[in-house]
Amino acid sequence: MKKISNIISTLLNIPLRGAWGLFFLLASLSIAADGIYKPWDNGKLIVSENSKFLVHENGTPFFWLGNTAWLLPERLNREEAEFYLDAERKAGYNVEQIQVLNAIPTFNIYGYAANNAEFDFSKVSKNGVYGYWEHLDYIVDVAERNGIYIAMDCIWGSMIPQMDVKKGEALGKFLAERYKDKPNIIWMIGGDIMGDKSPEIWDAMANAIKKIDPDHLMTFHPRGRTTSARWFNDRDWLDFNMFQSGHRRYGQRNGDGDYTIKENTEEDNWRYVDLSWEKSPIRPVLDGEPSYEDIPQGLHDLQAPRWMDYDVRRYAYWSVFAGSFGHTYGHNSIMQFIRPGLLASYGAETPWWDAIKDPGYNQMKYLKWLILSLPFTDRIPDQSVIASQNGERYDRIIATRGNDYLLVYNYSGKPMSIDLSKISGSKKNVWWMNPSDGSLTYLGEFDSKVTEFSYDAAYLRGSDRVLIAIDTVKDYISTTATQLTEKH
Repeated sequence: MKKISNIISTLLNIPLRGAWGLFFLLASLSIAADGIYKPWDNGKLIVSENSKFLVHENGTPFFWLGNTAWLLPERLNREEAEFYLDAERKAGYNVEQIQVLNAIPTFNIYGYAANNAEFDFSKVSKNGVYGYWEHLDYIVDVAERNGIYIAMDCIWGSMIPQMDVKKGEALGKFLAERYKDKPNIIWMIGGDIMGDKSPEIWDAMANAIKKIDPDHLMTFHPRGRTTSARWFNDRDWLDFNMFQSGHRRYGQRNGDGDYTIKENTEEDNWRYVDLSWEKSPIRPVLDGEPSYEDIPQGLHDLQAPRWMDYDVRRYAYWSVFAGSFGHTYGHNSIMQFIRPGLLASYGAETPWWDAIKDPGYNQMKYLKWLILSLPFTDRIPDQSVIASQNGERYDRIIATRGNDYLLVYNYSGKPMSIDLSKISGSKKNVWWMNPSDGSLTYLGEFDSKVTEFSYDAAYLRGSDRVLIAIDTVKDYISTTATQLTEKH
C-alpha cells in the first residue's frame, strides 16, 4: 500500500492531460499492484565470476533484451511514455537505451531545456516547474514500475566538439547525484563515436559518475563496425563492452573509414564478440546497435532494400550464440519516435505506435525465453559442435552450448551435421525451434553421435531455425511442449 500511495502522490503532483491523463493514472495503479517482475529485487547487477555474463547479486541470471529508444526523453509526453513502456514490458524488453542529451541544448516535447552551453546544472530546474529533468525522472520511474532498466547515454558523441573535461565532469556529477539511488539505471558513455575522439572527456565523465555511483554498471556505445574494447577495455570504469555492428550490408563502406573487420564481412556481427574477447581482461559484451528493422540497408539510400524481421533475428542469434550476454533490437521508427508532422530521418514512415506491431519487434522475446530456459553462466560458443563444413555469410551456422545442452542457429536452411557428443548424456532430446514465433517441434531421442539435421523450408529469407539438443536426464524443456514459455 505504501508503494501505491507513493505513486498516487507522485502522479497527483504533476499536471495530467484530460482523458489520457486519467487513463494512465488508473493504469499506473494497476501496474503497481499486479506483481510485475522487478529484476533488481534479486540485487544489483554484477559481472559473473567467469566475466562473460551479467547476473544479480543473488546469482539470478540477467539476459539483456534492449531496445534503442534514443529520443524517448525528448519526443514522448507522459501519457505516451506510459503507453510505450507498458508495450515494451509486454514484448519482453527489459532495457531502454536512451539519449539523455542529444544536443546542446536539448529540449523535450514540453519545450524545456535540459542544459545550457556552460553546463551549469544549477540553472536548469526551477521549483514548481515540470521541466526536462522532472520529465526524465518520471520516465525512469515509469520504467521502474514496468521492471525495465534505463541505459542512459549521457550525451551523444556528435556533441563532443562542444565539450571539455570540465563540462564532462559536471554532466557526470549531475547525473550520478540525481540517479544514483534509482535501482534501474545503467550508464552508457559515448554515443556512436570512435573512442579515440576526445577520450579524456569520456574518461572524466565516466570517472565522475563512478565516484558518486559505483553500484550501477557502465559501458561505452561506439561507432558502427567497432567495439568499445578497442579503446576502453582496460578502464576501471568499464564493466562490460558494447559493439555497434551497424546498418551496412556486405560490401558497403560508404566512406566510413577505419574499422577493424575484413572487407565483405560487414554483417558478421559475431566477429565483434571475438574481437572484444581478444582483449585482456575478458569482459561481458553485446551488440548494442545492429541493423534496425525497417531501415534502408546502408542508411543513406532511401531507395535501398529495408532490413526485415528475419535480418534482425539473424543479428540477434548470431551475436548471442557467439557469446554475447544479451542483445539490443532497434526499429527505424521507434528509435526516433516518428509521428505525422515530424521530419523523419532514414526514410522512416510508420508512426512509432504502429511500429511496435511489426514482426521483428515482437520476435525478440523468444531468444530471451530460450536462453533463460537453460543453465546460464556455463554457456560457451563452440563451433566444434558443427561437424559438417560451415558456410560463409548467410550460410554460416553458429553454435553455443552448456554442459548438457546445445543450440545451433541455421539462418539459410542448409542441411547440417551436428556432433551431439559435445554435451553430456548417451541420449539427447532434440527439437527445432522457429525463432519467428517461438514454436517447438520435437524430433525425438537421438544417440550421442554426429547426426545430420535438415528441415523443410525455402532457402534463405525467413527459413531460420534453432536446433535444440538436451541431455535426456534434464527437463529444461518438456518433450510435449509446442511453444516456448516466458522466462524472466
